[in-house]
Parts: sequence; structure tokens; C-alpha cells
Amino acid sequence: MHEKIIILDFGSQTTQLIGRRIRELNTYCEIIPYNAFPADDPSVKGVILSGSPYSVNDANAFKTDLSAIRGKYPLLGICYGAQFLAYSSDGEVNSSGSREYGRAHLETLDSANPLFAGIAAGKQVWMSHGDTITRLPAGFCIIASTGDVAAAAFNITGEPTWGVQFHPEVYHTEIGMQILDNFLNICGCRKDWTPASFIESTVRELKAKLGDDKVILALSGGVDSSVTAVLLNKAIGKNLTCIFVDHGLLRKNEFDKVMKAYEQLNLNVIGVKAHEKFYGELANVTDPEQKRKIIGKGFIDIFDQEAHKLTNIKWLGQGTIYPDVIESLSITGMVIKSHHNVGGLPKKMNLQLVEPLRLLFKDEVRGVGRELGMPTELIARHPFPGPGLGIRILGEISPEKVSILQEADDIYISLMREWGLYDQVWQAGAILLPIRSVGVMGDERTYENTVVLRAVTSTDAMTADWAQLPYDFLSKVSNEIINKVKGVNRVVYDISSKPPSTIEWE
Repeated sequence: MHEKIIILDFGSQTTQLIGRRIRELNTYCEIIPYNAFPADDPSVKGVILSGSPYSVNDANAFKTDLSAIRGKYPLLGICYGAQFLAYSSDGEVNSSGSREYGRAHLETLDSANPLFAGIAAGKQVWMSHGDTITRLPAGFCIIASTGDVAAAAFNITGEPTWGVQFHPEVYHTEIGMQILDNFLNICGCRKDWTPASFIESTVRELKAKLGDDKVILALSGGVDSSVTAVLLNKAIGKNLTCIFVDHGLLRKNEFDKVMKAYEQLNLNVIGVKAHEKFYGELANVTDPEQKRKIIGKGFIDIFDQEAHKLTNIKWLGQGTIYPDVIESLSITGMVIKSHHNVGGLPKKMNLQLVEPLRLLFKDEVRGVGRELGMPTELIARHPFPGPGLGIRILGEISPEKVSILQEADDIYISLMREWGLYDQVWQAGAILLPIRSVGVMGDERTYENTVVLRAVTSTDAMTADWAQLPYDFLSKVSNEIINKVKGVNRVVYDISSKPPSTIEWE
């Protein structure tokens, strides 16, 4: 059993970043709701309280009883978590008057405190809160301050409990990783959670969970489902049947290329071409959520059909990863967008879900794939959404629009590889807009489509910046698309980041 850090999620948008940082320090962690602490889990080594969109003084703020945690486990409260520690011990937390957001510096710091071991004063941290601790409870000792925040960090006397009002998990906090590493040292963590250990434990768990049961797996050609397939194949071999559905919304020649790659991995794959089914069901549909749901249901319908052709299928494998789960349902109940591979399955399928990558971030999935010896062309692929080009064609989908976008996207991605830019960005793709604009080609006036180029840099898909691609490259791509793709007379580049935008347009 892996030792673990429990991160209690109070609803912050950066909770998952805390998890990423702990994983980067080779320590397994789980993010669970703020009120669901597993008090009887002997593998828990320490606890972190996340931030929150609420003030501790709000009537609807997330609050929980910490009596099963405080004094029994090393505990670190971050931002709201720190304020909740003070508030729940009869301290005072009030509005700071002006929102404390952005860079600050720890002007004073107790370097003798184990949380700050090896750290000197003057380091930059990142603040993001509207409240501040105005009175600490008895026994709470200040161990760091900024110019504006007296209790930037505290430690409870005689208790392994700390709080910081800044965010050590974000990149702008220079000493963030050192603070988290120090906390793991306080917890006595071995820091031995690696891709190799994940594979070993996951294969062992899959063998125990699945036994001789048969699994049907959705393959998309992407990193997540491919790694899921190889993991399951390693665990259950011939009892795994993979289904690769061509919904007519894949990239140019994608189906044939991916089928060949899967054959080389010795996976048992059934390829299903279903263009007409999806095009028919998507006709006249413009709403993004409706498109996603139609495509998702189409996948499930086909899996159901294929499963009934096989005997004794009991499980449906999926390449769900952690950002899918976070974006599909947050603790605050706000759905950003639905993911086709997250959520319930029709009861008629009578299949249970197996999702071996559910708690991994994308870069961790790639690390596992490399450890499994999978080919680089599969592991280093950019993320590609399950609904495919269906959510990169804004508005109604038609075979003609799919063809236009496939050609434009192929030029874009091919040139990105040719220029050595592909591996420098997290994700890139072309988007077809549902608007036309006036242009001139030769001596003729045109009124044709607009293609958007999108490329972002990221480490986990939770946040992303637009990639600053060279102007001469963008010029080359634009000229190639306009000259070679019939129906396009304008190419633009998306320079928005996530947040506030999303990576995909729909």
C-alpha cells in the first residue's frame, strides 16, 4: 500500500495544482472532498487543507470538523485552509479591505522552523485572498510575514500544524516546492511514488480486481486511452478487447495510422467506421454541449453493440484522467463542460467501469507510457479531445466542413513538426469558424471560411498560455492553408490563455 498525503478540497481552482506538486515530489496523494477524511486509512501520512472560493465568514462556506486530524497527523492549511484553522480555533478572519492578490515577499521568516528549513527571508510568494487573519488564536505562532500580511505563515505550538496565507503550489511562489518538500519531510514520507511503482501497483490491483473477467476498452488514438490499453493488456492480456471508433471526426488519415500503431503493440483491436451514424445524428446541431453528448452517446451505443457481439464482457475500460474528473464536476457543483468519458453509463450495458489512470495528470500518464516502453509517437502526441473535430467545428457539422478542417489541420500540424515546434507546445489544432469573410483570390472576390490556429503551452491542462509561435512560421501556415485548402480565405491565431478561455473552443 502506497503511503499518501490527503488533500481536503474546499473548492479552490488550484487544489489540483497542490496535488501535482506533491506528485512531482514522488509522493502519492489523493484529493477528496473537504468533509470526507478517511480517518481509518493507515497509509495517510499527512493532510493539506486547500484554498476555497469562499470566505470562512460566509454562511455557505465549506466547513468541517478537524478533530480527527489536528494533532494526529501533520497538517498544512493553504490560504482558506490556514484561515479556517484560525477561524475554527476562535481566531478572527476579516476582509482585508483590498484584495491581496499577486506577488509579495516574505520579509521576516523563521528559518529554524521545519516548514522553512533551508529557506531564507526575502523570497517571493503569491497571494490570492480577499480575507486575512486579523487575530491568531492562543498557541498560534507567526513564522513568516510580508509587508502587508503579518500572519503570512504560522505554526501551532506543540502541534504539527501549519498554515500559510499564500499559495506554495503556484509557480510564482519561488520557494513553493521547497515548502511542500519540507512538509513531506515532516510527514516522514519516503517519496518513492514513481511511474514504475505506479505500474507495479496498478497492474497488481487490476489483476486482483478483474480476475478472469473480460474488458472492452474505448480507444481514441490519444495518449490516455493508449496507455490504459497497454496497462490493461499487461494485467489481463487476451481478456482485453479494444474498440477504436472512427466517428468521422478524426484528423486526416488518423484511423489507419493509429490502427497500425496498435497492431505493433499487440493489442486486440476492433476498428469500427461509423461516419454516417455520427454525421446523421449531428446534422443541424449547433450547441456545443449537445454535440458532446451526441458524440458520447454514439460511442456508448457502438460499444454496446460490439460488447453484445462478444461473450461475458463485464467491464468497460476508459482513459479518464484527473483533469477530466475535475472539469466535469467540481466540489462547488459548477460544470465547466462535460467529457464524453466521464460519467454514468446506460444501465442496459450492465458493464462496470475500470479507469486505471483516473488519478493521474497528463504528464504523469506520459511518464507511465515511457516506463511501459511505448513508442514515442504515441506518448508524445498532443492531447486530442474525444469528440474530435466535432468541437473544433463551431456550429453545425457537415462532411464538407470536416474535410476542410482536416486538410487545414494537417498542414498546420505537419509544418509544426517540420519546423521543430511540435514538441515545444502542449497542444495545437485548427478550428473552423461558422462565419465567412470577404477575400480576394486572383481577380475574384471570395466569400469563404475562416480557420483559427490554436497552440498552447501547459503542464497539466488545468491552466495554459498561448504559445508564442514565430511569425514566419505562422505566415507559412497561413499561406499554405489559404492556397491549398479550398473554401478558406482567412487564417487567424488565438492568443487567449486558460483561464479565462478554455483550450478547446467548445
